[in-house]
Amino acid sequence: MTYVIAEPCIGVKDRACVDECPVDCIYEGEDRLYIHPEECVDCDACLPACPVDAIYPEDNVPPEWTQFTQAQAQWFADHPDASGGAMESPYAPAEERGSE
Repeated sequence: MTYVIAEPCIGVKDRACVDECPVDCIYEGEDRLYIHPEECVDCDACLPACPVDAIYPEDNVPPEWTQFTQAQAQWFADHPDASGGAMESPYAPAEERGSE
């Protein structure tokens, strides 16, 4: 099982969950964060850290947000070179990526 980041994260992208993730499996997209379904170790660390309650276990996503499960998987299919978690995202500020 993995976790899914749903609608409440859109436009927010608070990185508190990234700081708590022990395996660095949370990635930043253009408008929200994503949890890599193959890297997530189901540790629950991100759940209490999310200030907008956007993170759900895959099998417990509210019915109105079930499309986010497939959208998350699709994002990783579309971004196969994504690596290093949210701080390595091209959307993260350069000083956080360490590239400048």
